[in-house]
Amino acid sequence: MSLEVVWFVVIAFFWLGYLFLEGFDFGVGMLLPVLAEDNTERRVMVNTIGPVWDGNEVWLIVAGGAMFAAFPGWYASLFSAAYLPLLLVLLALIGRGVAFEYRGKVDSDRWRRTWDRVIALGSWIPPLGVGLILATTVLGLPLDAEGNRVGSAFAAFRWDTLLGAVAIVAFSLTHGAAFLALKTSGDLRERARSLAVRLLPVAMLPIVAFLTVVQWREGTLWTLLSFGISALAAVVAWLRLRAGREGQAFAALGVVIAGAAVTMFGALFPAVLPSTLDAANTLTVEGAASSPYTLTVMTWVAAFGAPAVLIYQGWTYWVFRKRIGTQHIPAVHAP
Repeated sequence: MSLEVVWFVVIAFFWLGYLFLEGFDFGVGMLLPVLAEDNTERRVMVNTIGPVWDGNEVWLIVAGGAMFAAFPGWYASLFSAAYLPLLLVLLALIGRGVAFEYRGKVDSDRWRRTWDRVIALGSWIPPLGVGLILATTVLGLPLDAEGNRVGSAFAAFRWDTLLGAVAIVAFSLTHGAAFLALKTSGDLRERARSLAVRLLPVAMLPIVAFLTVVQWREGTLWTLLSFGISALAAVVAWLRLRAGREGQAFAALGVVIAGAAVTMFGALFPAVLPSTLDAANTLTVEGAASSPYTLTVMTWVAAFGAPAVLIYQGWTYWVFRKRIGTQHIPAVHAP
């Protein structure tokens, strides 16, 4: 296997890690204004992701950075064409991070409600933007022979790419509800589990629809297999949620997004960004890759750095693995 193919697989894994890990904390943020009944429960919800949300965002930085270094042609064509949604994603992530830190700085219900709205808005926009970007890289853009976008800044906004964006949002919302059912106790846990049970069948509709489009256009026999595994895992997740086995359901949802990622990137390969204008302008793994020397250096760096990052992040989740309830939240006090 060539280094170009290795790094294509690595980048696909980075995006999968981001969708799985950041997906549930986006879902928690989306549900913050609607699932909690009072400020104490909202603090419980924030605390479930408090130790990990910023670490989860590292996966986005690593995915984008790896694309820039390993496939500069892919990075340049995709990110410049999707400049507007990327800018909105960046602003939303900044506002969301600030809101997590600021919501408890003033003992005022109005103050906290304002920042809770910022958290919610900052949790809806990024999965929409990331879903649009990933759907665009799989389904293609109108590219000329130099890899430049042909048309307006809204060329990436089509019904099929918007379907992909909705699919990621739907998954994140359900993933967040399942995570809250796994990480909380008491009434909040029961409400989260009940919501996840109701959401999951509806949330799977845009995911199945988008993967059907991908499979129909570019899929192969083995991507059809990963598509089927993803759909089967969704059924298992729903059954496990109904049985009150939140951990197994959360793991099954991980299989759902893993199967979806394999289907998307498997159907994309050996391209990295198809051209809907002319197939001859499609960017491929070999054509968009950096030099062999660059890829070799990146491989050595990743061989030592990636295990350290994975071990550290795994240790963080292990330390903060216990459930959180309202009994663990101290009384509000002025800073």
